[in-house]
Amino acid sequence: MFWDYAKTTGFYALVVAIVIFSVFPFYYAILTSFEVGTAIFEINYLPTSLSLENYAGVFSTGTFPRNLLNSVFVASTVVILALFIAITASYALARVRFRGRGLLLMTILAVSMFPQIAVLAGLFELVTACKLHNTLWSLIFSYTIFTLPFTVWVLTTFMRDLPIEIEEAAIVDGATPWIIISKVFLPLMWPALVTTGLLAFIGAWNEFLFALTFTSSNEQRTVPVAIGLLSGATQYEVPWGPIMAASVIVTVPLIVLVLIFQRKIISGLTAGGVKG
Repeated sequence: MFWDYAKTTGFYALVVAIVIFSVFPFYYAILTSFEVGTAIFEINYLPTSLSLENYAGVFSTGTFPRNLLNSVFVASTVVILALFIAITASYALARVRFRGRGLLLMTILAVSMFPQIAVLAGLFELVTACKLHNTLWSLIFSYTIFTLPFTVWVLTTFMRDLPIEIEEAAIVDGATPWIIISKVFLPLMWPALVTTGLLAFIGAWNEFLFALTFTSSNEQRTVPVAIGLLSGATQYEVPWGPIMAASVIVTVPLIVLVLIFQRKIISGLTAGGVKG
């Protein structure tokens, strides 16, 4: 009895510790975003003042609203392109038998193993040659390249576990491959699509290196770069209040998306296929 109580208490204590360790940095960022002046440098774990001055300053100065819209456009377009290409590619890799299919799938996975810095120079030359430098399409192009290996691999694994009888019945009814993908497989793949799409969105939303390298004007930058380039009146003054406010603004949409699609995310991560 005592050991059962001790194990239960230890388990919940560990869960509480993990939650505090994970949530506390964001909580303290929210706390700091409402403080101004010297109060920012005081250690407070409970709100002592609530001022919207930092949030008003972020939206009223500079190009932060434009940068926010840039991030929404880039991340949304990357998700649409990546999922469209990945669905068709996963159908070919999971359902169509051809020589070298396994090698091709491993090659696609191997592409994701390269760090961004390793391909930065070559990708920059490619972006410049295509005259995409300092445009949002340069970010969409590069993000899609790095997002596809993961989305193709996950969707291929998910589609491979779908019952072959469903596809055979559709073929007997005269369905084309596109009809099979869009009308038969797509409704069954929503958990996997939501999971991969959300992870692709988060990756594109938070990416910094390519956004810093491929854009040079404030109007074309995304929010991670805009936050990173925030500076004070002098080189020794760092506007921690506006930086924290901008960080909270950028993080909240991701939290909302995860809360909205949490059931689909769990299903996509745990489901191995359709059983019947």
